[in-house]
Amino acid sequence: MTRSTIRLIIVLGSLAIAGILAVQIYWVKRAFDLQKNEFRRTAIHALGEVAQNISRVYQLSDIENPVDQLEEDYYVVNLRTPLDAEVLEHYLKQEFKEYDLNTDFEYGIYDCDTDEIRFGGHVNANFETGDVQPVIMPKTDKFLNYFAVRFPKKDEMLFKNLDFWIVSSLITLLVMGFFVYTMFVILRQKRLSEVQRDFVNNMTHEFQTPISTIRVATDVLNQDKILDQPARLKKYVQIIRQENNRLKSQVETVLTTAKVGRGKLQLDVQMQELHSLVNEVLEGVKAEHGDGLQLDLNATKTTIYADRVHLLSVIRNLVENAIKYSSKPVSIIVATKNTEEGIELSVADKGIGIPKEHLGKIFNKFYRVPTGNVHNVKGFGLGLNYVQQIVRAHKWKIRVESEYQQGSTFTISIPQEK
Repeated sequence: MTRSTIRLIIVLGSLAIAGILAVQIYWVKRAFDLQKNEFRRTAIHALGEVAQNISRVYQLSDIENPVDQLEEDYYVVNLRTPLDAEVLEHYLKQEFKEYDLNTDFEYGIYDCDTDEIRFGGHVNANFETGDVQPVIMPKTDKFLNYFAVRFPKKDEMLFKNLDFWIVSSLITLLVMGFFVYTMFVILRQKRLSEVQRDFVNNMTHEFQTPISTIRVATDVLNQDKILDQPARLKKYVQIIRQENNRLKSQVETVLTTAKVGRGKLQLDVQMQELHSLVNEVLEGVKAEHGDGLQLDLNATKTTIYADRVHLLSVIRNLVENAIKYSSKPVSIIVATKNTEEGIELSVADKGIGIPKEHLGKIFNKFYRVPTGNVHNVKGFGLGLNYVQQIVRAHKWKIRVESEYQQGSTFTISIPQEK
């Protein structure tokens, strides 16, 4: 599947999801508004019936349109006489049961003497009167005698009545989540496919050179006259040995990284002297690069606990990486210094550096900073991943600071025993 096809699928899928979500939101809101309007009509009818019942009890004439809605959940009902709270609560419960208004409500009665609404009580959805703290209810100048009713849990009751819409919304969200996960899997598989392809290309390129060199050397050694030229014979034997060691090193890198990734790596941690390990790694490098490699070993407490073999490989990887990404002549500084926690080992170069957009990915397995079609830097993209895995296995920390075209500095923080 091409990149443009995947991009088109993502765009169309995103538009479809946005459309479905918009339609779902619209219908849920519409259903909620219908429920709200239905509740309003029912509440007004029920409160109107309460007002008519009270008028009949007190032998008063009926009042036309006695109910007024002041807020979404707050109603006032006109009366022509003062009213007892028990009588009002009785008729409220009776009519609300009749109209299926099964939700909490609070009521109060306007008191002309105090010019306040006297709180009557709180009744729950089961029509049981509860003992709660009185609440203040807004007044109105529209009526002389009236009672007020508030439905504090109206929205909660309306949402419970939207069972179908809630279920359909959950199904829609489930479908959307499945689509997003599918897109994530597709993109992840494509990335893995690209990484695998790049790794195979890099591995083929890296193996091709030593294999070709060995083949040429064996062709030369297969000549009869080579036995009469011992110096030349020795030279080609040495070439085969070097290229064989190179192949061995490359294979071991791949196998070790695979072992680390499976969590099967076992460390042989022992007391080590860091500076001696650094000098051991750099002994051969100094001969080739001379003054381009500088040591700044300022640490005084250099005893650490580490796996000797893997620590040597970590230092070698960082130094070789600095050399590979530096122009000639190289300028590399390997430094150590003591900190409050222990000791820091850093490898700094003045090479091509790492662009910021790639800085967070350089420790990923098989990842290599893109250089177009130019294959001027050898490797599998495993070195820094191996370094990070070994650092983590030792419970150390590694950080990198880099500026494009200015150079990079890799620093390993190693805690020391107190």
